[in-house]
Amino acid sequence: MKILMVCLGNICRSPLAEGIMRHLVTEEGLDWEIASAGTGNWHVGEPPDARSVAVARQYGYDISRQCARHFNRQMFAAYDHILVMDQSNLRDVLALAKSAEERQKVRLFLDAEAEVRDPWYDNALFEPVLLEIEARCKDWIKIFRNQI
Repeated sequence: MKILMVCLGNICRSPLAEGIMRHLVTEEGLDWEIASAGTGNWHVGEPPDARSVAVARQYGYDISRQCARHFNRQMFAAYDHILVMDQSNLRDVLALAKSAEERQKVRLFLDAEAEVRDPWYDNALFEPVLLEIEARCKDWIKIFRNQI
């Protein structure tokens, strides 16, 4: 199974989701590929935001070696599931989809209409966002295991 996490710049939320999910699936002995990308291209090639790296490290996750990528059309073919952090990312990703099959791969990371808050402008949000992402990654593992 191949899962892609998507946020705006690929330096805060989606790197956390990638790192946490990768860690958890490894612990579970699952052979899943986890990656992340951003709908914007401003940070391509850069490491995650230092605040994301720090909070991840505090909780036992190492995201320091990740590198920001820009979401592109080829990612529909490369991934089974594309999980986006908010409505804006959802619109941007779906706008690139060319078929119903591609659109079906795309879902909000959280339940229903809920969004993962962007901590970029508020340092106090990094820890709550990590905890929210961690909990939801555990849910996704259960959901995806049931589909195998």
